[in-house]
Amino acid sequence: MSYISFLFLFACGGGSSSSDAEIINPITPPTPNDLPECNPSGYEKTIYCTYTRLGLDREFYVYVPDDIYSKTANPPLLFNLHGYRRQAIDFLGYSGFQILADEDKFIVIYPQGSILPSSGEPHWNDTGWSSESPADDVDFISSLIDWSLTNYQINPNRVYATGKSNGGKMSYHLACNLRYRIAGVASVGGTMNPNTYASCNPSHPTPIIHIHSEDDTVVPIDGNWRSLPLTEMMDYWNTYNACEDSSVTAITDENNDGESGEVFLNYSCLNQVETKLFLTNNMGHDWPTDLNSYDIIAADEIWKFLKQFDMNGKIQN
Repeated sequence: MSYISFLFLFACGGGSSSSDAEIINPITPPTPNDLPECNPSGYEKTIYCTYTRLGLDREFYVYVPDDIYSKTANPPLLFNLHGYRRQAIDFLGYSGFQILADEDKFIVIYPQGSILPSSGEPHWNDTGWSSESPADDVDFISSLIDWSLTNYQINPNRVYATGKSNGGKMSYHLACNLRYRIAGVASVGGTMNPNTYASCNPSHPTPIIHIHSEDDTVVPIDGNWRSLPLTEMMDYWNTYNACEDSSVTAITDENNDGESGEVFLNYSCLNQVETKLFLTNNMGHDWPTDLNSYDIIAADEIWKFLKQFDMNGKIQN
């Protein structure tokens, strides 16, 4: 077992102001802005929408399975956030949630990040950037929840956020700053930035699933000025959720290349939430799919985990 593995055996304990009280999800009317205009995207079951929000032109794609209301009148909603410099349409193509959405009947929104003036590249403003960022992305995502409530009658207690790198960091930022509206988050290769960590103010026990590689040089597990060390971040959520027990298991070496990793699960937490870390040793800064042979498939693991929880913790079937 590696040194970091040993550290995670002791990641539980503590606790804070989390509450077992039932969450009554408040719905705040959006600030008056242009309403999204949506049209067919050219991709199956997917529409493309544009609108102006707080003075910025915004874009997003929405994947809506056929017979979306066949399992429930109020389907879950998953936000899937691309990484820095990337495009929502590309992330829709390779992140792998469509088949899962078809099976379990949930909606996936792929928002497009706005342009960071200094680089000319798409980004998410998780406050890890300089003050030049023009975007209020917490407001942007909140407005899309309002829009989804109106247009798809989504379940407001089952809204989740996931993303890669900068998109994963933004998912944590939403858990901290859109806390009454986000039931759980997942990140691949993106830890919390120090500003998010310093100001984080969750409102309920929050299930967390994180996928990272020990050889990631873009967002290193030991942290840097833009990224919290992985152990420190997981300790934060384990303490906040007041987790009491933990386990460590090996990731199955599916491709028989001699490389795999470990899964760190923390449980017996408030409201029966859990935190789960997949720590691989050969993935670099990538999103694992069925095409790149990293022994796990991110979309499968993320949705299998998140769908167990809502705003009030573990869903009792």
